[in-house]
Amino acid sequence: MINAQALLARPFPILKQAYTEKDAILYALSLGYGSDPVDVQQIQYVYEKNLRVVPSLVAVMCSPGFWLADPSLGANTAMIVHAEHAIQFLKPLAPAGHLRGEMSVVDVIDRGVGKGAMIVSERLIMDDESNQLVARIVQHTLCRGDGGFSGVEPAPRSETLIAKVAGEAPADWVVDLPTLPQAALLYRLFADLNPLHADPVVAHQAGFDRPILHGLCTYGVVCRAVIQACMGGDASRMRSLAGKFTAPVMPGDNLRIEIWKDTQNPAQTAGQQNLKIRCSVPERQSVVFSNATASVSVP
Repeated sequence: MINAQALLARPFPILKQAYTEKDAILYALSLGYGSDPVDVQQIQYVYEKNLRVVPSLVAVMCSPGFWLADPSLGANTAMIVHAEHAIQFLKPLAPAGHLRGEMSVVDVIDRGVGKGAMIVSERLIMDDESNQLVARIVQHTLCRGDGGFSGVEPAPRSETLIAKVAGEAPADWVVDLPTLPQAALLYRLFADLNPLHADPVVAHQAGFDRPILHGLCTYGVVCRAVIQACMGGDASRMRSLAGKFTAPVMPGDNLRIEIWKDTQNPAQTAGQQNLKIRCSVPERQSVVFSNATASVSVP
C-alpha cells in the first residue's frame, strides 16, 4: 500500500542535463520527422542548418526515472500506468543547451478500493544558464493496485489541466501521421528504458503481442500534428498541450489527430487560440489520447 505522507514529503535531487543538436534531431526522427526529404517543415527539425526543436522534447529532459520503484513509497509497481500529461511551454528550446529540473509531488488522491490512487507530480524545467523557466510539466500517474490507502471514502478528484473534448462536430483539422515500426526503439534512448517497449517476452507477459509505444512518444506525435496543422510548422507558437492516455499504441500504427478550435473556452491571453484534440488509431477504432487540449499563439 502506498505511503501518501512519504510521497508528499519526498525530496528530489535537482537534475541537470545537457543536450545537443544530435539529441534534438534524434528526438524529431523518433516522431517521424524527415519522412519526406523535400518537406521544408519537416527538414527544419532534422537538419542542423537553422535547426528548430520540437517543443515536446522537454518531456524527456531532466527525467527522474522510475522513482516510484523506491520500496519506502509502497507502490505496487506492476500496476502503475502513465494516465495524463500536461506541459506549459514557456520558452522555446534552443538547438542545444543546459537544463535544470526541479521535481515535487503535489497531490496523492485515493480513488477508492479497486480504483487505484492517483499521484500528481510537477516538474519545472529551467534554462540552467539564464535561470529562465522553460516549461512546467504536470504528470498524473495511476497506481491501479493502491486504492483505499486512506481508509475513508474517496475525496473529490483534484482539478487537472485536462478539459473535456467537444462534441462530434467535424474537426477543423485532421492530420494522419504514421509511427515508425522502430519508433519505440528510438524513443527509449531518451529517458524510458522500460523493456515493455523493446522486449517481446516482457510485452507478452504484460498481455501484448509485441512491444508497445511509449505514451510520451504518442504525445510527441500529437505535438507534431498541431505544429503542422495549426502553426505552419513554427513550433515557437506552441504554448501548452495536455491530454489523457486511454489505449496503447503499437509501433507502426497510423495515428489520426483531429483538432477543433475551442470556441467555448476562449484563450485568457490575447493573441492565443485554444484547441481541443483527439488522437486515434483508425484501423482498430481505438482512441489513444483523449480529452486533450492545446493552446497556440496566433501571429
